[in-house]
Amino acid sequence: MSQIALVFDLNKCMGCQSCTVACKMLWTREPGEERQWWCTVNTQPGRGHPRDWETMGGGYDRDGRLVLGRAPSPEELGGGWSFNHEEVFFGGRGHAVHLQPSQDGHAPTWGPNWDEDQGGGEWPNAYFFYLPRLCNHCTRPACVEACPSGAMYKRAEDGIVLRDEDACRGARECIRACPYKKIYWNHVRNVAQHCIMCLPRLEERVAPACVRNCPGRLVFVGYLDDASGPIHRLVSEWEVALPLHPELGTEPNVFYVPPLSPYRLRDDRSIDTETPRIPPAYLESLFGPRVHGALARLRAELERVRAGGRSEILDTLIAREWKSLLGPFTREPAEVGEARR
Repeated sequence: MSQIALVFDLNKCMGCQSCTVACKMLWTREPGEERQWWCTVNTQPGRGHPRDWETMGGGYDRDGRLVLGRAPSPEELGGGWSFNHEEVFFGGRGHAVHLQPSQDGHAPTWGPNWDEDQGGGEWPNAYFFYLPRLCNHCTRPACVEACPSGAMYKRAEDGIVLRDEDACRGARECIRACPYKKIYWNHVRNVAQHCIMCLPRLEERVAPACVRNCPGRLVFVGYLDDASGPIHRLVSEWEVALPLHPELGTEPNVFYVPPLSPYRLRDDRSIDTETPRIPPAYLESLFGPRVHGALARLRAELERVRAGGRSEILDTLIAREWKSLLGPFTREPAEVGEARR
């Protein structure tokens, strides 16, 4: 089986939400999809989207047995808000009122990017970084194993996890089983929905919208088993790109180059070059114990370049030629019609 994978370089993500908006505009604008955000960029540390998704369960236990967690509530998802546009823009009260969101007639309590840029730590050592999240198209997808109707399946030719909405019976076991909570319920059509890696684009050799619309050149797409491609080298050869929460047992195929940390400031504002501002234990809680080796490798490569040497790893991550990010999916969207789905 070939496997399409993504690598996000978190050292380059600036939280602009271009990937989020591109995905939303292309895929989730229909009735019942108001609260669906297949791609989100969360501020870490933070509660994320859905709110506190890391506590909802799912995936596999240490013995490899499927674990069913719970589905997020509409309040934990947030989004799909309405706004008082008429009152502000056409009601003659523009100087007295301001735009306010409303969710089912009440003030919302959560939504995508609710805690954006809040982060952690204390002044002057506050810190945060951005974490794009979408369906991981796992090698062992818990959603596929949990689905009682066979509506969820994994394509052998490229490893993409897909769904047959005609076969979906609304059991929602896939939502409970996914530990990343990146499967959503369409309450209008009574089907589960999720990121399909922009399959119609891939079949035309066009990169997914989240990849193509990233202005920071931080997202790689390609085949994990292509030994000459950047995905394989970053993940398997150089081992600087890691999956999120590998302990959950689904073997994700979305990988992250972990963020390098600025050093802490002492009380006298001198720099403590021994203590990173982002706690290593926190990064290990996200990416597992291999994160320490990945960060050490990145720091060593930086030192080599600063000393006048060259680094193939850093040259790859810098991506001076932007099409080097796209693997075999370099075709222009306009060539096949951006409106096609």
